[in-house]
Amino acid sequence: MNIISLQKTLVLSSLALSLFCVGCSNHPQQVAAAVTGNTLDAISAQQTAERNKKIVTDFYEGVFIKHQVKEYSDLYIGNQYIQHNPHVPDGKAPFVDYFTGYFKQNPKAKNVIKRAVAEGDLVFLHVHSTENEQDLGVAVVDIFRVENGKIVEHWDVQQQVPEKAANTNTMF
Repeated sequence: MNIISLQKTLVLSSLALSLFCVGCSNHPQQVAAAVTGNTLDAISAQQTAERNKKIVTDFYEGVFIKHQVKEYSDLYIGNQYIQHNPHVPDGKAPFVDYFTGYFKQNPKAKNVIKRAVAEGDLVFLHVHSTENEQDLGVAVVDIFRVENGKIVEHWDVQQQVPEKAANTNTMF
């Protein structure tokens, strides 16, 4: 191969890689994976994350909007369920008992998902939780770990929605 042919090959290869990267500029994980030769792994990981997000959002809406705690827990909570909320015990049955009682006391309670993000086996929900129509509510970030299509672990962080804020932004 002469020097001209080598230069043409390098220019064409650079152009092809540039076009590929421009086409994937909205997907930086896929571009990084492609550079290292793991494109299929990156696509598979993204598909798994999206599947996990669907599992968690369906579970969450079933429990916290429809109040069908047992039905959705049976569908989506794994045999072992680790709970990091200090008010709720570990396990599926204690979760069902806790929230069934909570919704009996608070039949108008609802948790509305404002944002959902998934990465690998973790799903993050940004939620507005209220007990009734008059309640300003709580801003919640719920984090779920999904394993083999089942929710197996949960964390949450909560902050009261104030009557008056120091800025004009909302918490959502």
